[in-house]
Amino acid sequence: MDLTGKVAVVTGSGRGLGLAYATELARRGAAVVVNDVEAAVADAAVASITQAGGNAVAEVVPVGTSEAAQALVDRAVGEFGRLDVLVNNAGILRDTTLWKMTDEQFDAVITTHLRGTFTCTRAAAIRMREQGEGGRIICVGSPTGQVGNFGQTNYAAAKAGIVGMVRTWAMELARAQITVNAVVPVAATAMTETVPFVQPYIELLKKGEPLPAFARQEMGFGTPEDAAGLVAFLASDAAAGITGQAVGIGGDRLALWSHPSEVVVEFADGTGWSADAIAEVWPKSFEGSLQTVGQQLPEPPK
Repeated sequence: MDLTGKVAVVTGSGRGLGLAYATELARRGAAVVVNDVEAAVADAAVASITQAGGNAVAEVVPVGTSEAAQALVDRAVGEFGRLDVLVNNAGILRDTTLWKMTDEQFDAVITTHLRGTFTCTRAAAIRMREQGEGGRIICVGSPTGQVGNFGQTNYAAAKAGIVGMVRTWAMELARAQITVNAVVPVAATAMTETVPFVQPYIELLKKGEPLPAFARQEMGFGTPEDAAGLVAFLASDAAAGITGQAVGIGGDRLALWSHPSEVVVEFADGTGWSADAIAEVWPKSFEGSLQTVGQQLPEPPK
């Protein structure tokens, strides 16, 4: 999987999953623009990549505005002459329940995740279209955006919106041979340390101990490095025919998420549906197919 000659921007790549993505892209030969809001963190990430033989520079800017997006594209072009890959990874959490969430908490997450993905993709798409050689745009989703999660109104909205934009962009950019896909990773990072059901496994990783097969396979939970191979694959020529997809990755688990689709359909007889008619048909045709919310996690072995 040779990415030599490719140039990538990875937002939010100072640590965690973003750093794993940037490191793997560089290891495969791509030149990488590392992005973080903290200069020391970004510089440390660049140092770790270059010390391993990779090629990377830092652009310190908070993702969200059009100006920040353009700065990232300009840095890639200024340093390396082009842009081939964009990984929209930057994100923050402001978790709390609906009735406690403030406007500021909602807006902060939406700005970084959703608006940041939009502005960065728009700037990258314009550059890639100008180059006329195609490109790869990889956006980071979450199981929360797919199925919801308690206390994450803002994050769920942002991540669901990202996957919705991915499907639209896949159509709009197809003619320019730019693929657009979402990855849906699950890994031990600072953003998952507060999730109760993964706490025992995070503690194992902190102790340097291997995760059990149940965590890596049934739960699809692992390290950030476990998720990096998917990003490198989607950035490569081997993934030229893949676009508009949401692909899950975590631990030893690789999965393709479905698009939302109708699961039950009934038709009225030319009269439309009254409330009474819906109440009559619902128990017979729809009740047994109601969809679950939240992640349906398997029980750990005793």
